[in-house]
Amino acid sequence: MPLLRPATTADLPAILAIVSRVVPLMQASGNQQWSPDYPNEEVFRRDIGRQHLWVAELEGQVAAVAALTHNDQDPEYDQADWDVTEPALVTHRLAVDPAAQGNGLAAALLQQAEVLAVEQGLKMLRVDTNSENVATQRLFPKLGYRFAGEITLAFRPGLRFFCYEKQL
Repeated sequence: MPLLRPATTADLPAILAIVSRVVPLMQASGNQQWSPDYPNEEVFRRDIGRQHLWVAELEGQVAAVAALTHNDQDPEYDQADWDVTEPALVTHRLAVDPAAQGNGLAAALLQQAEVLAVEQGLKMLRVDTNSENVATQRLFPKLGYRFAGEITLAFRPGLRFFCYEKQL
């Protein structure tokens, strides 16, 4: 059973190491959502400072990470089939160390998003993924998320993103 907890700056080396292992695998599979320069230490430091970054530990080691944020989505997310005026808890930067995949860590972090949403009185969860990320496209519906359309993002030209939403 993974231990879930808020990330601290002491976790940054482990988080960055996970990302450095995940990005080449993503790119090799045709998923260009992340690159060697994103997400980076500055982004994760900001997440930690806002108390939005969570980690999952497996056997005492940080093995997965996710930013669980609030409606901080770019205007392009208005393209999705959802009510943008409905407050939501949004999952970003979800990554599982390749050596720890298959242990339910992504699902555990998404479950933590549900816990936080309930604590904060929110009734909606949202997440998006690159159109080439087949693993998350299988995972989100399995956890009760509905497909809410496809969008494009100006800061990631040429990529398509699939949006998912779950009502609590």
